[in-house]
Amino acid sequence: MFYFDDLYLRNQKINPYKVKIFFKILFFLFIISFYQCDTEKKESEKDAIETQKRKKKESLEKKTIRPWDSLNSKNTEAFLTEYGKQNQETKVLIKTKFGNIKLLLYEDVPVHRANFIFLTKIKYFNTTVIYRVAKNFVIQGGNSDNMYTQKQRRKYGNYLIKPEFKDHRKHKYGALAAAREWKNNPNKLTSPFEFYMVHDRNGAHHLDNEHTVFGEVIAGFDTMDKISKVKVGVDEWPIDDIKMTIEVLE
Repeated sequence: MFYFDDLYLRNQKINPYKVKIFFKILFFLFIISFYQCDTEKKESEKDAIETQKRKKKESLEKKTIRPWDSLNSKNTEAFLTEYGKQNQETKVLIKTKFGNIKLLLYEDVPVHRANFIFLTKIKYFNTTVIYRVAKNFVIQGGNSDNMYTQKQRRKYGNYLIKPEFKDHRKHKYGALAAAREWKNNPNKLTSPFEFYMVHDRNGAHHLDNEHTVFGEVIAGFDTMDKISKVKVGVDEWPIDDIKMTIEVLE
């Protein structure tokens, strides 16, 4: 603490009590200032750490989610698994000139569900058509002769998806399944861009555990009936293109 010569202060006509009070206040302000600076320093360090964490998180998100071209043939499963966690919608709507078809996507085939939601959200399907109408069998979409469609496929490296077969997921009437190549494809890897809906009222059970069933039609069966009646060529491609758009509902 501070000590003063009271006699000297009195001789100088200075109240020693007031001087002591002044220095006590000064000392008190110094202590407050010290702790305030220390607190501000700690807060600043805390803010810096939080900022660093946030930037790291944003950087990670940018690498895996935001720039869509980060999806490729080498990170397919990891990317779609993470994407599925952040995009949990299960219903989509196909719009055509014949009407709409509402689809329910299954949650127990997470990679295929996430893939379909991903392609829908980046509007990949909106430049494609229903390119195959096999009478009383399937209605297939997700491809076109549009150059933009091919560019989109190349952009993502024409990635493939491992099958997600489930014993209880059958090719019933209205089943939504993923197309794939049959030749030179022993692991039954899925083409992510093309899908089909079973239009045979008896189902197409010879395809069970050959193609991944990842959803089903829940509305718009009358639209499927209308589409099934269009004229097609020898390759089952409709004479007049059936354009479509697909949007996420929830």
